[in-house]
Amino acid sequence: MATTHTLGAFERSLDALDVGLSRTDTAGFEAALSELISEPAVGARLPFEGLGLPETVTLDPSPRELEEAVTGVTAASFAIAEYGSLVLPSTEDGSEQVSVFCDHHVAVLAESDLVLDVPTAFSRLSEEVGEARASAIIATGPSATADMGELVRGAHGPKTVDVLIVEGL
Repeated sequence: MATTHTLGAFERSLDALDVGLSRTDTAGFEAALSELISEPAVGARLPFEGLGLPETVTLDPSPRELEEAVTGVTAASFAIAEYGSLVLPSTEDGSEQVSVFCDHHVAVLAESDLVLDVPTAFSRLSEEVGEARASAIIATGPSATADMGELVRGAHGPKTVDVLIVEGL
């Protein structure tokens, strides 16, 4: 379980990034998630026992379903409170594509998977990614670029991001 200090830091970071934050318990998970989803929606299987995606969310989407989807739902391995960053693992069912191709990304995060700072995150990342020789994306807020002048959201990823913290996990 994350401390009050860590949760507060995460909330402030997400607010500064214009990222939505919702909290629920396992009993209210399906209803809370459904409120965040705009259809059509695609998703990657959640690694949390007893929690799944609604039937309206397409798992294992085709390239066409990815292109047409408004919302993508994935789990975050963990999050870094100080920066509001999400660590999104590479999975066999293509969670990277689901997290970056849709205009709206909903990241599901177990409350126990919230760490305060970068040193703690790198230690955990080394364990989860380094030893397994896997990969992950560290995403901080919606995609944004000002390469050609004015700030543009969604050029290289989602225009909007919401995080759903599941308490008790």
